[in-house]
Amino acid sequence: MTHNHDSKLFDGMVIFTQVVDCGSFSGAAIATGHSNSYISKTLNKLETRVGVRLLNRTTRSISLTPEGQVYYEQCQQLVFDAHDAVSLLKQSHIEPKGVLKVSCPTSFAQSHLQEVVSAFMHQYPQVNLELDLNDRHVDLVQDGFDLVIRATEQLAESSLVCRKIYSCKSYTVASHDYLKRFGVPTTVAQLSEHQCICYSNLKQANKWSYSHNNGTHSQVEVKAKLLCNSASMELAMVLAGHGICRLPEFVMEKALQQQQLVILLNDYIPPTIDVYAIYPSRKHLSPKVRCFIDLLVEKMPKVAL
Repeated sequence: MTHNHDSKLFDGMVIFTQVVDCGSFSGAAIATGHSNSYISKTLNKLETRVGVRLLNRTTRSISLTPEGQVYYEQCQQLVFDAHDAVSLLKQSHIEPKGVLKVSCPTSFAQSHLQEVVSAFMHQYPQVNLELDLNDRHVDLVQDGFDLVIRATEQLAESSLVCRKIYSCKSYTVASHDYLKRFGVPTTVAQLSEHQCICYSNLKQANKWSYSHNNGTHSQVEVKAKLLCNSASMELAMVLAGHGICRLPEFVMEKALQQQQLVILLNDYIPPTIDVYAIYPSRKHLSPKVRCFIDLLVEKMPKVAL
């Protein structure tokens, strides 16, 4: 359904954001190359059209009304997006170049990133890649990364842009040999009697939480036979029969396919581990970052995101 006003939907929006950004009509007039009276008329027309007062004007200053504040935030995003659309057109002709600094968990890089990196290096020869394969929680901005890949049950970053690129389950597993020697735990509580292999990058490495199919939740404190900050080392020790471990599916895909591991506690819902590409801002995203994200999305296995 179209409305008669649709053709004027964006009229005055850029001028309005400019006035707010500059803090005055005269500042906006200088910034846009218009006269003061043009700025004033445009604002009056905009307020008439939207039916609310957006700005409180005094002789000395202007300030946003509560409605103006809400409208400004939305307008600002639309103006950013419009600039982005134009820069996208320009960037499509720009060859990505320079250094691209990417951080990724070691095990995810080994299982899923090699093809992406190889394709990127073929397609964009003018970019030099710096890959930091690390299971610790790096700081995107402080550590100077263009892009961080993070696998997590819950994402903490709110001020950064996150794009989900992959999703899988996390399972509690043990080797056939270990289970033969020590028995099969059938409840969460029984895990406390077993040797466990724990991931030290988690805040509470030896507290394992589970959600039951019937909607209840359980937590158990396990004995860490091995506390370790590398998922691939954890996997090696589980396969060698040293204990029970919780690992994301992407770490142990081959071992599961070859039936070297037994998935335990099937009455409980396996948690979902999401893998995100995290970068500082959509605004003026450089071609090298944009191209790497596009390749990531294209090359990742098509799982339900």
